[in-house]
Amino acid sequence: MKVVFLYTELAGYFLKCCETLAEQAEVHVIRWPVNKEAPFEFKEHASIKLYTKSDYTFRELKALVQSIQPDVLVCSGWIDKWYLKICRPYFKKIPTVLTCDTHWKGTLKQYLAVILSRFTLMRIFSHAWVPGEIQNRYVRKLGFTPDRIQNGFYCCDLAFFNRIFVNREAQNFSKDARRFLYIGRYYDFKGLPELWSAFTELQEEEPNNWELWCLGTGSLKGPAHKNIKHFGFVQPEYLEPILMQCTVFVLPSRFEPWAVVVQEMAAAGFPLVLSDAVGAAEKFLKSGENGFIFKAKDKSDLKQQLKKVIHLSENQLTQMSQRSHALAQGINPVQWSQSVLNLCHGN
Repeated sequence: MKVVFLYTELAGYFLKCCETLAEQAEVHVIRWPVNKEAPFEFKEHASIKLYTKSDYTFRELKALVQSIQPDVLVCSGWIDKWYLKICRPYFKKIPTVLTCDTHWKGTLKQYLAVILSRFTLMRIFSHAWVPGEIQNRYVRKLGFTPDRIQNGFYCCDLAFFNRIFVNREAQNFSKDARRFLYIGRYYDFKGLPELWSAFTELQEEEPNNWELWCLGTGSLKGPAHKNIKHFGFVQPEYLEPILMQCTVFVLPSRFEPWAVVVQEMAAAGFPLVLSDAVGAAEKFLKSGENGFIFKAKDKSDLKQQLKKVIHLSENQLTQMSQRSHALAQGINPVQWSQSVLNLCHGN
């Protein structure tokens, strides 16, 4: 089996899934150049053939795919016009798979997309592969029948974060050092202004020993506060020492199609505080069991959920940690690679 991924911004978790797939298929990945705002460093993968789109003209890229003679084409969304043109001639000859992480919100733009998809997407793609139910609903409206849709498109490097969970379980946390953790880009749409403000106000209203550690880069400048620490961008292989010192993961996004980082942190055993705009919450957060959910953009609600966390006992935090870890096992690289193989076989 030969699988070609027409991918946008590459991520380590995707390559880990491709490694698992490469045990049963020949894997080719064409990707966009590395995003300067998330400059992940990728190691050579002998089992995966990587190509950078910007190294090719359109004709060269099309010829490259033809030379591979793929059994299945998987395309990241419909944003890249070259990718769409490459997929079109393969429609009804091999499975051509659209991946989509967009939420169905019923906007005018989405209803227009539903109308146009009958004349565009549905003449290019035979299948759809989405992260979860909220995206499944959207692609059904676009015209894909349930038997042509698979969930579980996003999956983290589960073994890596499971190992961190084991190490964190073996560590005795100091009650004098509790820390909220944020990992993501520094932009307004990530909800950071609300998080920083809610945390600062909570510190003033109820002085406590909790800190907020933030990892990421972007246009926002983090506030200078004695209990808020900024680390900048951290490569995944250097995350563990930081995770070993933190307690609860917070993602306050105003808009977040999925967020693989939620599964990563759940697997590592973090209780979660997520906005209701985070797509991955549907799979990895059971409010009250392994964390809390709040209304996106609502600083007051976020502050209330942070306050709930601060008042949790050590035993409650431990129980939430274990529940997060269990929920994270719901999607794994073996299942992910099997989804591709099912597509290869037309299932």
